[in-house]
Amino acid sequence: QVQLLESGPGLVKPSQTLSLTCTISGASITTNNFWWTWIRQPPGKGLEWIGSIDKNGDTGASPSLKSRTSISRDTAKNQFTLQLSSVTPEDTAVYYCHSHDITFGTWGQGTQVTVSS
Repeated sequence: QVQLLESGPGLVKPSQTLSLTCTISGASITTNNFWWTWIRQPPGKGLEWIGSIDKNGDTGASPSLKSRTSISRDTAKNQFTLQLSSVTPEDTAVYYCHSHDITFGTWGQGTQVTVSS
């Protein structure tokens, strides 16, 4: 069974880069037909897809965030990461990693990230 765990700083200063790591257990990040995703939920708002990475390391990101988003992976550690640059207080949210195949999805527990000076 796939399990996901987010980690990283809970407080980031404006204009800096938000960096989070998702550690995977129960599956390999190179597993066929799996996609590995970052999603966030700002206070009082709905879920927002940030971007994804597939088994080959190919990535995609939301058009509204693409210019600031970098998603990468470390196959040896079975992890994938999010870097969101030039953050503002509007980037404050609970950040989730997520995995899915064509049938099922799995959520991490989420981690609160606050952008504040």
